[in-house]
Amino acid sequence: MSVEIVNVSTNDCIDCVVTLAREIWTQHFTPIIGESQVKYMLMKFQSADAIKSQISGGSKYYLAKVENEWVGYICLIPDLDNHKMILSKIYVKKSMRGKGLGKSMLDHAEKICASEKFSSLLLTVNKFNDAPISWYKRHGFLLIDEVKKDIGSGFFMDDYIMEKTVLNC
Repeated sequence: MSVEIVNVSTNDCIDCVVTLAREIWTQHFTPIIGESQVKYMLMKFQSADAIKSQISGGSKYYLAKVENEWVGYICLIPDLDNHKMILSKIYVKKSMRGKGLGKSMLDHAEKICASEKFSSLLLTVNKFNDAPISWYKRHGFLLIDEVKKDIGSGFFMDDYIMEKTVLNC
């Protein structure tokens, strides 16, 4: 499978991320955190305005394409103070899971992390999101902590923090 990964830098690309987020989050996270929190998080973190604001603040979004179809996305945030790269988002359409796309996207994130001389990738994952937690562990991430964060409107993110050391080029 040939995967093309492109930097999100136009309004059209941002709109593709928003569309993917709506589909992926609704399918995957509604059973875990409920419909109300999914809608809130999509509006707060994955709307076009939110993504534009994140990009202007230093976040880097990338879209993954397979056979002319956008099928996933990642977001990386440099943590300059701790010399780590935060893998803020890595999402794959349900129809594309189990085909190596997530690994291709993770490889891309690791290459960027290494090329920018960061020591590791750091991420948070919902404590009840079992399949991704197992996937991260299989790909070298270690569980290092947990955090419960108030995100407003009575909603919380109850997450594990995971980290993977990345070898610099």
